[in-house]
Amino acid sequence: YQRRVRGSSPLFGCFDDIGICLVAFLAPCVTEGQNAEGAGVTDCLKGGILVLIPIVNIVFAFKVRGAVRKKYNLEGSPEMDLLFILLCPLCTISQEARELKRHGVSPAQPQMPRI
Repeated sequence: YQRRVRGSSPLFGCFDDIGICLVAFLAPCVTEGQNAEGAGVTDCLKGGILVLIPIVNIVFAFKVRGAVRKKYNLEGSPEMDLLFILLCPLCTISQEARELKRHGVSPAQPQMPRI
């Protein structure tokens, strides 16, 4: 059993990284695509496209948030993930990007598959 750790980035800490904040609020499909790639869910382009499809975007955001939480063993639950996604999706996307960046996955340079 591993103890879950608290993420370093608060949900409403959007302005902690103004660059991530601006991109997440102006082009959320870009940030969520990068988050998806950084979390190992899918590549950036597919992730960005999935965010544009109603209903699919909620399911996809839920999957990405869960993957980030699992990858870094962060506190939280699927129920809370869904609540945050539904009530404050842009803050959620921004928080995920800040958490990935803290772990060395830059939003400007998502992880690429190694050949």
